[in-house]
Amino acid sequence: MSDSTALDTLTDLAKEARDKAGQLLATERTNERQIQAHQEMLVNYRDEYAVQLQQLMLDGVDPVTLYNYRQFLMSLDDSIKKASQALQQQNNLVDKSKQNWQQEQRKLTSFTTLTDRRLAAARQTAARKEQVQTDEFANNQHIRGGHLKLISDADKE
Repeated sequence: MSDSTALDTLTDLAKEARDKAGQLLATERTNERQIQAHQEMLVNYRDEYAVQLQQLMLDGVDPVTLYNYRQFLMSLDDSIKKASQALQQQNNLVDKSKQNWQQEQRKLTSFTTLTDRRLAAARQTAARKEQVQTDEFANNQHIRGGHLKLISDADKE
């Protein structure tokens, strides 16, 4: 297997790894948004119930209803706390996925840079070879042309 073929294979594998890491990152970010939306919904729900409880207390409320509202608000607080923890864990997963994607992108960039350098070196080598051939051709033409010119000058004399 030649170096360029091996490098092409490594580049292709790096692209696949980067793409997979990108898909994982997108999934983790989607999960993060869903958890955040759920948490916001719970907070809004809790706020609504707190306002209702305040209104009931102003209007006068029986102890059983007051107890039930407070218990429900405490259960919402627990749910909000769990959602906050889940969101923090998801944020950590997003950060790890982002770092993984960046690492895979750096690998791909390295392989791409190596490929570009090899192509540039090959072009430079080809250009030098072409220049040598052109110089040799021009030199041969000059020698032949000069020699023919000498013969023709000799004929004139």
